[in-house]
Amino acid sequence: MARLSTRRMMAAIAGIGAAALVISACGSSGTGNPGSSQSSSQSSSSQGGSSSEQSSQSSGGSTESTSSGSGGSGDAAAGDDNTWCDSIKQNWPDIKGKSVTIYSSITGDEATSLKESWKDFTDCTGATIKFNSDKNFEQQIVVQARSGNPPDLAFVPQPGLLQTLVSTGKTVPAPAQVEANVDKYWDPGWKTYATVNGKFYGAPLGANVKSLVWYSPKMFKAAGYQVPQTWDDMIKLSDTIAAAGDVKPWCAGIASGNATGWPATDWLEEVVLRSAGPQVYDDWVAGKVKFTDQPIADALAKVGSILKNPKYVNGGLGDVKSIATTDFDKAGAPILSGKCYMMQMASFYTWPAGTKVAEDGDVYAFYEPAMSDQFGKPVEVGGEFVVAFDTKPEVQAVQFYLSTAHWANNQSKASASRISANKGLKIENVQGAINKLSVSILQDKAAVSRFDASDLMPAAVGSGAEWTQLTSWITGQDDATTLKAIQDAWPAS
Repeated sequence: MARLSTRRMMAAIAGIGAAALVISACGSSGTGNPGSSQSSSQSSSSQGGSSSEQSSQSSGGSTESTSSGSGGSGDAAAGDDNTWCDSIKQNWPDIKGKSVTIYSSITGDEATSLKESWKDFTDCTGATIKFNSDKNFEQQIVVQARSGNPPDLAFVPQPGLLQTLVSTGKTVPAPAQVEANVDKYWDPGWKTYATVNGKFYGAPLGANVKSLVWYSPKMFKAAGYQVPQTWDDMIKLSDTIAAAGDVKPWCAGIASGNATGWPATDWLEEVVLRSAGPQVYDDWVAGKVKFTDQPIADALAKVGSILKNPKYVNGGLGDVKSIATTDFDKAGAPILSGKCYMMQMASFYTWPAGTKVAEDGDVYAFYEPAMSDQFGKPVEVGGEFVVAFDTKPEVQAVQFYLSTAHWANNQSKASASRISANKGLKIENVQGAINKLSVSILQDKAAVSRFDASDLMPAAVGSGAEWTQLTSWITGQDDATTLKAIQDAWPAS
């Protein structure tokens, strides 16, 4: 699934080369030839869905326990294992021998697992799926759409890119059966990001969760600390750790090549969503609430009470300013060496080889707590959407299949890294402790999901001024100057 946004990933790659739910964003860009690094395969018939026999997840060398974790109280919705195939045959008969093309940015092991996950679609229908993917997807899918040569379906990783594709006039709304599944299985927030001018274009596919705080279970246990259940509890715990004086409560890093600063935007977004609520968050994304308005100013001050508090940071790494020069993917190292207790970072964070990720392991995570009950349990998320460019029966049949709870379970059985926010996904079919925790958060009945705000804002702001100004803020720039500079970058039209 999409990990970093394409804007962030391309900026980070550029930096490495040099050194070594309201839709308002512009589409992402990439470079390269249409056929570069492209893989193509056709799914073939097999008996039933693929399932993995692995009992642990290996990601970047780390190992994950299969414990269910904590942080969510929702139960999986009633599934459709016994009805999905009959529904397809009833609504889209006579598609045997047909072929459906899918284009995506998902490559490598995740692409292989996707191909395994939909084998029983062919068993049911006799139709096949041809999957093509490359890392230049974000640029090439727009080129293909505008030239009139798009695939049947695309897995679109950003709501802003989805809007760009809709603007080409080549996409088609999702069929009613898909919309019904989304209404049944997903938090309503997800549907808004695939709705443009009142028309619904695509069901969510994969998902990741950003609203996590990683911590050391061993250090917590040794000190007698409990995982905080509220924001106030988390701050009280931070104060207690700081008062002990030997180890800082927090470690952080926002360096990421040319994308330096993006982890600080996640901090701000998490606090805005928790303190001001989803409506203010949506209005902020749309430009109706300004960075200089009080809700955003209050949120930045609250972030500063953690990230710019010398008693809290930067455990094992240096002073407050060291946050700006610490690579985000190295910021968690002090947790493993006993020099830091906690780090805020998304579910896709990769730990070194041999790290046990579990409630009783070297590292684990908890849900970043809400500040009150007023706005439910806010969750910042990422993921993809299935968008169609054709209304052929076989295309709609695949759209429907990918929106079922049955396929959501197939996907997680086949992949050590992929999950869905589909509430028909059963925890026991999910691999890895963090994936299980993430699903439990997504399925919580109180969950209120929102996509990353900076990815939805105009690029000059969300991947420009916000990154650079928050970096300056970490190194000493005051709140008011920072927020004004970001707001001044907002396009006039």
